[in-house]
Amino acid sequence: MGDRDRLHEMRQQAHNAGIEGNSKMTEQQLRDALRRLGKGERPEMAKQQAKR
Repeated sequence: MGDRDRLHEMRQQAHNAGIEGNSKMTEQQLRDALRRLGKGERPEMAKQQAKR
């Protein structure tokens, strides 16, 4: 899977998980936000914390 495909898949996962407006997040920010969601954090907080 290419980098673009992987990034697209991660953005889709984030969207499905409730992280809206993730189009400007980097791959690392998306990974962090999805990891935080897996630990039970709310989508809004996971996105905010990942962007720091």
